[in-house]
Amino acid sequence: MERLTFDLAAQPLRELNTFLHTGAKEGKVGHVTVLNPDGAHNIAVGLDCPIQVEVVGHAGYYAGGMNKTATVTITGSAGTGVAENMMSGKVHVKGFASNGAGASAHGGLLVIEGDAGLRCGISLKGGNIVVGGSVGSFSAFMAQAGRMVICGNAGDALGDSLYEAVLYVKGSVKSLGADAQYEPMTDEDVAVVASLLDQAGLAHDAKDFKRIASKRSLYHWNADANQEY
Repeated sequence: MERLTFDLAAQPLRELNTFLHTGAKEGKVGHVTVLNPDGAHNIAVGLDCPIQVEVVGHAGYYAGGMNKTATVTITGSAGTGVAENMMSGKVHVKGFASNGAGASAHGGLLVIEGDAGLRCGISLKGGNIVVGGSVGSFSAFMAQAGRMVICGNAGDALGDSLYEAVLYVKGSVKSLGADAQYEPMTDEDVAVVASLLDQAGLAHDAKDFKRIASKRSLYHWNADANQEY
C-alpha cells in the first residue's frame, strides 16, 4: 500500500484531516506520516478506517480522539484529551500525556509510555489504557467499564466513584477515591495485565500489580449515609 507524508509546516491541518476522513477510506494508502505537528490541536480526529498515522513530534489537544479502527502513533507528547471517546483501534503516545487522556473511551487501546496528567481515563466506558509511568489525581473517576494498567504511581482519589472498570497499579497510590478498594489479584487478572503489557510493548511482571475495583456501595442511594462513604 502507498505511504503519504503531510508536512504541517507547509500544509494546513485541514488538508491532512480531510484526506484522513475521505481519501484514506479508499484503501490505497496504508500509512500517513505527519511532520512538524508543533502541538497542533485535533490531529487525526474521528478516523474511521484501518490506516496507520504516525505523528512525528508533539500533538496538541484531542489527538486521535473518537478513533475507530485506525492506529495513531505520536512520537512526542500529547495535550489534553488524547484518544478521548475512542471506539476502537490504538493510540500510542511515546512521550507524556496531559489531562483527560482516554476520557470516555468505549473501546480500543491507549498506550502512554510516559506519565499521564490529571483525570486519565475519566468516565472510561470499555477501552483499555496502559500507562508506562504515573497518573495524576482523580484518574479513572467514574470509570464504568474497561481496564487501566498503571506501571508507576497514582495521585489522589484514584478510581473515585468507580463502577465496573478495573484498575491495576504497580507503584504506590496516594489515596483511593470513594467506593474504590483493593482486591486480591487472581490468575485471570495476571493474564489480563500480562496481555495488555505485551500489547503496549512494556516489560513488567504482571504479578507485581495490585487490583483496584469498586465496593459497589454507591450503586444505590443511602439516605442514612449523611454524604459520608
